Amino acid sequence: MNEGLPLELCNCHALRRASRHLTQLYDRHLAPHGLTVSQYALVARLVRCGPRSIHVLAHELLMDRTTLARNLKPLERDGLISLEIDANDRRSKTVDVTELGRSIIRRAQPAWEAAQRHFEVAFGSARATQLRTLLQAVAECELVDPQPD
Repeated sequence: MNEGLPLELCNCHALRRASRHLTQLYDRHLAPHGLTVSQYALVARLVRCGPRSIHVLAHELLMDRTTLARNLKPLERDGLISLEIDANDRRSKTVDVTELGRSIIRRAQPAWEAAQRHFEVAFGSARATQLRTLLQAVAECELVDPQPD
């Protein structure tokens, strides 16, 4: 029986495993602020880039809209973001950060920076830069499978 390639040779498995490992580091640093790294990234993006439709935000984050909407619910419930009907398209909602969200991101930023430093010390600053460059290339490469198995 052919069991396929070992998981250690699977690109997706390796990337997801590394992602979970790194996520745990950032989550530990951000926990005192009541945020996960995913929540921090969403709200910080809105602070940096301004209001976005759910469709545009999902596209920018490479997420499907359903997953994004599920991730936005606790942020809206806790008052960090607001969801409003888009003035230009009543079928769409616009996501924006609230003043509370801006305040929490300002207070949490040093914890995020500490997680960044922690990783760069452990992994190496030059390697961390190379890793980000490679991961950006992965996110941008065309992965359409012409004939899925």
